[in-house]
Amino acid sequence: MAKNNEKMVEQITSMEVDFAQWYTDVVKKAELVDYSGVKGCMVIRPYGYAIWENIQKDLDRRFKELGHENVYMPMFIPESLLQKEKDHVEGFAPECAIVTIGGGNTLSERLIVRPTSETLFCEHYRNIIQSYRDLPKLYNQWCNVVRWEKTTRPFLRTSEFLWQEGHTMHETEEEAREETQRMLKVYEDFYAEALAIPAYTGKKTEKEKFAGAEETYTIEPMMHNGVALQGGTSHYFGDGFARAFDITYTARDNTQKYPHQTSWGVSTRSIGAIIMTHGDDNGLILPPAVAPIQVVIIPVAQHKEGVLEKANELKNELAKSFRVKLDDSDNSTGWKFSQYEMKGVPLRLEIGPRDIENNSCVLVSRVTREKTFVSLDNLTEAVKEALKQVHDELYNRALENRKNRTYTATSHEEFLQIAKEKSGYIKAMWCGETACEEQLKDETGGVKSRCIPFVEDHLSDVCVCCGKPAKHMVIWGRQY
Repeated sequence: MAKNNEKMVEQITSMEVDFAQWYTDVVKKAELVDYSGVKGCMVIRPYGYAIWENIQKDLDRRFKELGHENVYMPMFIPESLLQKEKDHVEGFAPECAIVTIGGGNTLSERLIVRPTSETLFCEHYRNIIQSYRDLPKLYNQWCNVVRWEKTTRPFLRTSEFLWQEGHTMHETEEEAREETQRMLKVYEDFYAEALAIPAYTGKKTEKEKFAGAEETYTIEPMMHNGVALQGGTSHYFGDGFARAFDITYTARDNTQKYPHQTSWGVSTRSIGAIIMTHGDDNGLILPPAVAPIQVVIIPVAQHKEGVLEKANELKNELAKSFRVKLDDSDNSTGWKFSQYEMKGVPLRLEIGPRDIENNSCVLVSRVTREKTFVSLDNLTEAVKEALKQVHDELYNRALENRKNRTYTATSHEEFLQIAKEKSGYIKAMWCGETACEEQLKDETGGVKSRCIPFVEDHLSDVCVCCGKPAKHMVIWGRQY
């Protein structure tokens, strides 16, 4: 058994030496993905896809509890349809993949492989919304989208990725705005409760908002190395798309009105967030709620009489409440310890002849690697409590890391110095001008506004860039 500070998986580059290489090592060696023949497209292997299935299951439940229904839209968007909303098409044009030939023939109209589906939903809503009685429409879709990225990395930025995109239509601006913030809160709760990741939430600046939206709200978790990852977004569109697509309904006062629209989404990038927030030099650490295997049972001296029988008995008992794997292969016990550490299984259960004699087993936390001897008489409760402790420890560690890597700047010089010397978030005041955002990004080599948080600290009266009166406190940081 390795000691608490001993590195069990030598093939993984230390994150302190090369964080990017550490990340690549983990996604490969934990068998989450493989590279495909198309640059920027990944093969999501069974273990990686099982994490996504658990994410999907959790979010889908939350959506349906709020009345959302799942639908599916086509993969292809006629180019003329995408061009109906000017800001939207300009925002996505550089990333579009375009189909020009079908069945060996040149197409009469080019088709865009969906980068997002607002236009498709609008076309459909125009056909099915006639009256206020048809509202609200609370639709969600699970699908893949394509955005032709120049620089790619598995889960973080890929040309094709999986996600959910919610698209809703409402009678009033008030309802739509409530939906926009309600869904952001769903994401915030999901990240905290399922992924054990704390995050700042708030509003994007005008420069950073979604193409075609009136307002964009975001959830911004911090990775272990202090870099931000946009974890999910929620957008309020007003009636801009409805006007562009001529979607109207007969209101309660018998007049024709435009409905108000929202959209919101979370993607497989959330798996990247799990890896980079919780992982260590031994590999993955998965939060129990989304771990494909929550408990792995390792029989010790399994060749001895009764050990495998007892291990199977424990597996059958625990499988009623948890996702359990029994590894009864002929690999060495040490190899098994390393393997499941690398794959991030939250809890390891060891059972051997002496344990059986004592009517007990050993539980080992993937986070702390502490060993706990527990009675077999109340094993289910002990495992439940141990998994809760894993979640809480992961969340608290991430929260502490964010606290330690969040800095405050009240002057231009201080902002530039922190950006140069530190890795993390910077809280600083801002005048509201895009020019100052762009200047700070250029001066720091990539530090951008992450969000205007819902609760702002009053750090000073002036903008950290230009010295003019400040309008907001902004959280700034580098991003993946």
